[in-house]
This record gives sequence, C-alpha cells and structure tokens, in this order.
Amino acid sequence: MPDYGHDLLFGTVLVPTSGHPDDAVALARIADQAGLDLVSVPDHPYRPDLLDAWTVLAVIAASTTRVRVFPNVANLPLRPPVMLARAAAGLDLISGGRVELGLGAGAYWDAIAADGGPRRDAGTARRATREAIDVIRALWGDAARPVRVPGEHYALDGAVPGPAPAHAIGIWLGAVGPRMLALAGEKADGWLPSVPHVPPGRLAADTVPSTRRRRRRAASRARYAASTTSRRDRAAFRRARRAPGRSNWPRSPWNTARVRSCCPLNSRP
Repeated sequence: MPDYGHDLLFGTVLVPTSGHPDDAVALARIADQAGLDLVSVPDHPYRPDLLDAWTVLAVIAASTTRVRVFPNVANLPLRPPVMLARAAAGLDLISGGRVELGLGAGAYWDAIAADGGPRRDAGTARRATREAIDVIRALWGDAARPVRVPGEHYALDGAVPGPAPAHAIGIWLGAVGPRMLALAGEKADGWLPSVPHVPPGRLAADTVPSTRRRRRRAASRARYAASTTSRRDRAAFRRARRAPGRSNWPRSPWNTARVRSCCPLNSRP
C-alpha cells in the first residue's frame, strides 16, 4: 500500500449469524478493548442465517466506547437511501459520532429480486447509486426548508432534511469497475474493495497491456472527478481494503466465500 502520509486504521468485519447471535457483539467488545479503529458487519438482507446489519450495528455501538461502526457494505437495492440516511444519522447521534456508511450498488440479483427488490444491470445500478448518494447527502444537510432531488430511481420531492449526524459521515463505496471507480472519486468519500475482487496484483501495475490501459483510464476519470468536486478535496478521500482472515462465515447459495475478517484502512490519500 502506498504511503499517503496519513494514519493507518485497522478494523474487523464481524459476521452476525442467527445461529450464534451474541458472538458478533462479544467480538466487537474485544475489538474495542484491543484498540482497533473500525468494526463492520456485512449486509445481506436476503439471508436468514445472518442478522439484520443495522440492528447489529446499533447493539455494537451501544456496547462499545471508541470503535467506529459501519455496514460493509449496505445493500442499496434493499435499503432505500432515505432510510439509510436517517438510520445512519440517528445511530451517529446516539453513538457520539462513530458511524460511517459503506454503500454497495448491489449483487446477487436473484436473491434481491426474490425479496422484492429490483434487478439491475451494471449501468442501471451505477445510476441508481449516484442518485442515492445525492439523496443521502441532501437529507444530512442543514437546509431550513424541504429539499427536492430529481432522479429516476431515487428522488426527493419536498422531503424535510434531518436529523443531521453528529459528524460528517463518510460514504465509502464498494466498487471495482472503472465507471464505479469514477463515481467513487466524484461522489463518495472513500473506496472499499475486497480482496477477492481486487487481489494484491491488481493494486499494482497490471501485466496485461489492455487491462493496464483500462485501469489507467479509470484512474484518470476518478482523479479528474475528485479534482473537480467542490464538496471536498482529494486529500479527504479514504481507501479501505477488506482482507481475508479466519472466521465462521457461513456458506450460502449466494456467497461461498469464507470470510472478510480484517480491513486495514488508509485514512486519506
């Protein structure tokens, strides 16, 4: 990982299984006492073997004193952005400013559709994510009057903003494709890939010329988007990486990966 001249934060991804409902909270207390910086839980609402992410995050926040908590990552197709914004802001207020928001455009579309959610192709998911970020930020704003945000998938038509979070909650986007990386650079506050999707070799220069060219173009788009964003400068952009470890991550029809148990976070580039 390059040295961006910032502090390096460490955290853990805990798997809150319905078969062992107390384990995630107990491990979160240990992480808090051990001095870790971040505790996150996966968000797969269509999986009955996993507890609801926001319920678990609320209990973890109430059971710890210093770690920051976040969904890793929130399942946007099954989590309307209005509810994400208000849930994150409310928990941030209760926890004293210890909440961040990991956000994902969606995956496992068969399972999402089975639970009544939309089935989106890559382009549609990207556009919906862009709109969702605008909606979330508008509700976190300090506007004194109802706000309107246009959108095809997510919109506000005279919604009353609030509650305002206790601190500026970061939106960390789980993204790997070139266009999603550009969206992260333009709209989000951080990038949250996982090792299976972005292995170590892909973080360095790729050896395949065509792939290398595509990644250079994607990086250029992300840099351009970040440099032209008036909301924040590039120095505020965070890079996190979910690294595999050992855990009791249950297998399922939707995800046969074992674990995502440890995530070093470079706080800013």
